[in-house]
Amino acid sequence: MNAVKKILGLLIILFIGLPILFAVIWTVGITRAAVSPEFVSDLPQEIIEEVPSIVDEVFKEAQREELMSDENTRAWFHAASEVDVSPRELMKSMGLLDWLENELSGTFDEIGDVLRGKRRTGPIVIDLRPLKQAFVSEAFQDYMIQVIDKLPPCDEEGMERWFMMVEKDYDLFEFPPCRPDIQVSDQVIQSHLREFTQDISNEVEFFSNTRFVPLSISRIVKLLSYGLFLLPLLILLLGAVIAATSPAGFFRWSGLSVLAGGLSSLMLALFVKQLAFAGIGFSPYSFSESWSVELHELVIEKTAWIQMAVVNHLFSPVIAVAGVVSIIGFVIFLLSFIARSEPKTHKQKPAEKPAEKPAEKQVKPETKQEQKPAAEEKSAGSKKEPPTQPEGSEIPEKPKKLPEEPEKENK
Repeated sequence: MNAVKKILGLLIILFIGLPILFAVIWTVGITRAAVSPEFVSDLPQEIIEEVPSIVDEVFKEAQREELMSDENTRAWFHAASEVDVSPRELMKSMGLLDWLENELSGTFDEIGDVLRGKRRTGPIVIDLRPLKQAFVSEAFQDYMIQVIDKLPPCDEEGMERWFMMVEKDYDLFEFPPCRPDIQVSDQVIQSHLREFTQDISNEVEFFSNTRFVPLSISRIVKLLSYGLFLLPLLILLLGAVIAATSPAGFFRWSGLSVLAGGLSSLMLALFVKQLAFAGIGFSPYSFSESWSVELHELVIEKTAWIQMAVVNHLFSPVIAVAGVVSIIGFVIFLLSFIARSEPKTHKQKPAEKPAEKPAEKQVKPETKQEQKPAAEEKSAGSKKEPPTQPEGSEIPEKPKKLPEEPEKENK
């Protein structure tokens, strides 16, 4: 019977309790990361500060022939480098740098204050209209015209490609690396920028339908996510109760179950995090400067720290939650050495025996020889002892005889 109970408890723990505990650990960890002010507010502000430097580095590296295999892309970046306007200066003249450092960064500050509970929850809007206006501004269009002027003149094949682009049959970074007529280039640039800005929304709104709450949103979401642990906890306790035959066995089964769920989640989170770091760092540009890469690979290499920061913010809470669960499971397992190793037995009180009645003396029948002396003693006693009068009773007196009157002499 004990073997069947242990098998049943083990099946409940392995196929129901542990998978649910594993999923809850990852859910709670990712939820903590998603509502963390450090991830939602602080990290975007760090990225905004580094955007101008990243753009400068990409422009500089894209001109190297040993790194950029695409001749068309390399020719465009080379022409842009000959313009006396740096990417940072261009962003400033467009108004893009001011929007990034002030308006957009300030909006993320407000989002962080709401998540930390420093500000009352309410609609927060990121206005993207300045971004759209920056790309259709005269400063950007003039810059593009100057870049096109630095390109070599187009041949017949190049002009055909430009006319195809007028018909909107083009893709990003597929502009022919030659200088067409000013009317053609101006028409292509304006139509391309107009289509590009139409795909951008005017604004993005956060916390639009959120009511006022006394605590921070981040704290409330975290507390609610911790409640998910109740389900796997109850299932694991049920399996431990079925499988265990003593208090020590109960702590051992439940502790090892929680420890197994925590350690498996912890090892997987660490493995996936390191695998993501390896995937980000695995780029031809990272290993040898002689390997040629495309523009998107160059951009990925220059923004690798951003990707690593995002991965770190996402997986660190999962690792922390899995570590806490593992510690709790280990502590419960240690309690098994303190608890009793034998099941508690209830001592039964001995049944009270009914009081024995005193045995009645059996009167043996008297024989005839014994009856005669007894009869004689009884008769002798009756002669010697007069009958006693009971107390409180009076002996009736005999009536006295009246003296007889003398007969009258004279009759």
